[in-house]
Amino acid sequence: MFKGSLVALITPMTADGALDEDAFARFVEWQIQEGTKGIIPVGTTGESPTLSHDEHKRVVEIAVKVSAGRIPVMAGAGSNSTAEAVDLTRHAKLAGADAALVVTPYYNKPTQEGLFLHYMAIADAVDLPVFIYNIPGRSVVDMSVETMARLAKHRNIIGVKDATANLTRPLHTTAACGHDFIQLSGEDHTALAFLAAGGHGCISVTANIAPRLCSQMHAAWHHGHISEAMAIQQRLVPLHDAMFCETSPGPVKYAASLLGLTADHCRLPLAPVAESTKIRVKAAMISAGLLN
Repeated sequence: MFKGSLVALITPMTADGALDEDAFARFVEWQIQEGTKGIIPVGTTGESPTLSHDEHKRVVEIAVKVSAGRIPVMAGAGSNSTAEAVDLTRHAKLAGADAALVVTPYYNKPTQEGLFLHYMAIADAVDLPVFIYNIPGRSVVDMSVETMARLAKHRNIIGVKDATANLTRPLHTTAACGHDFIQLSGEDHTALAFLAAGGHGCISVTANIAPRLCSQMHAAWHHGHISEAMAIQQRLVPLHDAMFCETSPGPVKYAASLLGLTADHCRLPLAPVAESTKIRVKAAMISAGLLN
């Protein structure tokens, strides 16, 4: 169910900082029409740290309603509080999501045993497929392959979003967890290399603004058209660079605003992007053929 080009959705907001539910619904529909194979609401790109619990749950509900079973929904449900993560995962199931994406607990810096117990508590509490989200750059903890292998034995823990950019990791994860354990890259630049190392797809930031290109790249790869996939990848590299020249999702929200999809507002503590960032983002979009 989860493979190919998936997108870590931005959360549109109005000028006064409120959720723009209509813009979000339109954005989800546009993603589906452009060929995205799965959507991930309220992850880091969706500014989940600054959403209230009610807002978080509402975004998941809209994503499920609009997708209407056409593509799978993996709802962000992570927290550095295990009880809170259980609550968000339970809501994801009730809302009709197909899976939950649970980030390694940030700030607390749990041990490997703490990580194991955290995910086991969630998987035991809610009968819903769970993806581990391993992103040491944001959470300051790195789940080991050995811990992941222990967790993969639980029937509800079915995969990982790997944002380590370590291309030896999927090789070792396959060896430890098996070929059925779904490995999704969380790093746009290495998406193709991740597939070559045994991955199944990518949860992309860039796909927010270039969903068709990202989907075409994955389709080309899966059909064995390697040179075509690599050509698309090369076309996307300046765009990937621009999306992370400041803290995400600032640049990608600005890019989406240039396409008329959403406003560019982020909630504090994320500041409006710098003028130099705007120039770089716009240039990258022109280079990729997204703007005239």
